[in-house]
Amino acid sequence: MTVLASAGTRRRVPTALGACLLSFTAFWIAQRAAHVSMIDLIVYRAEGAAVRAGGDLYALRVTAAHLPTTYPPFAALLFTPLTFLDTGLLRTLATAGNLALLVVFVRLSLRLVGHARVEAVWWVAAGAVWCEPVWTTLRYGQVNLLLAVLVLWDLSRRPGDRWAGAGVGLATAVKLTPALFAVFLLAAGAVARLRGGRGGPWLRHARGAAAVFAGATLLAAAVLPGDSWRFWTRMVFRTSRVGHAEETANQALRGVLARLLHTPAPGAVWIATAALVALLGLAAAVSAELSGRRAWAVAACAVTALLISPVSWSHHWVWCVPLGLLLWTHGHRAGATAVALVFCSYALWWVPHGPERPELHQGGPQFTLSALYAGAGLVFLVFTGHRCRGPAGVRP
Repeated sequence: MTVLASAGTRRRVPTALGACLLSFTAFWIAQRAAHVSMIDLIVYRAEGAAVRAGGDLYALRVTAAHLPTTYPPFAALLFTPLTFLDTGLLRTLATAGNLALLVVFVRLSLRLVGHARVEAVWWVAAGAVWCEPVWTTLRYGQVNLLLAVLVLWDLSRRPGDRWAGAGVGLATAVKLTPALFAVFLLAAGAVARLRGGRGGPWLRHARGAAAVFAGATLLAAAVLPGDSWRFWTRMVFRTSRVGHAEETANQALRGVLARLLHTPAPGAVWIATAALVALLGLAAAVSAELSGRRAWAVAACAVTALLISPVSWSHHWVWCVPLGLLLWTHGHRAGATAVALVFCSYALWWVPHGPERPELHQGGPQFTLSALYAGAGLVFLVFTGHRCRGPAGVRP
């Protein structure tokens, strides 16, 4: 019986791998046919060039779209090797690298949800590459998959692992949104101690993330003192530099409220809403974590971070991949199907959008389509909070 099972596995894996390679090839051809600009990759390269030339990192305006630098200075240090490649080769390597990262991301996501079949990695990756957040990540040459892999790799470490915190800390040093994972770990440890349990593993994990983030940030400050001072004292507070809040691509709560209220600055309404969602989302994540449901906790924390960030572009929602897998593997097939429909429909782009800013004048149906990702995220948080209310220590 074991021999027959092994033979079946040997047949299934090459078939799944072949299907994945075929899908990736079709994807690559489709991206070339669409003449994707990989505009964010060009910005990253310009940031690396500014570091090498000693220029003002936050005075940069790159490409015909005049895009600014928005990431912390440490990211610019990491981008300096990009300057040694011409743009054609850089685009090719970035596409290949992101496809490889997608496979790793799927593998880590399946491990997170407790699904171990090797062939599943290839089948899921073959389909996931076509969902809108992944397509757009590769279209722009973004770093979303790299950051998600760092976080998932970190949160799949065994308790007490000496590398615990490294992934979250590095991801946060590149882009601030993953910092919520460190807050989640800190909150889980604190709540565990308040309940009379052992909060040490979570607290050590949070300290590890904070230490790595601090080390990377201090390194950037030593190499780029002027840019570091400007970013941490001024630029980090100027969310308007990233883009207009009401843009359809902004699937954070701030973008949804800007479109709902027909204003580019939802202000106090957004702050209050984001604070409430942050509290409820972290509560759901901590409750799931302390009841032994790590996969639900990670997904809830990721969704919360995307919702409360001032700007979460549609390509930031690559976390839809583990979210859908989590629902599917835990028997919530209707929910997983709904996630696939939302993130593979490209429905965000069915509504008017562009430089004339028509998003400020949306009607009901248009608003509904342009709020799909955030709406799905809110529903998932409510569902997670309801599902994971069990007592501490209970395993799923």
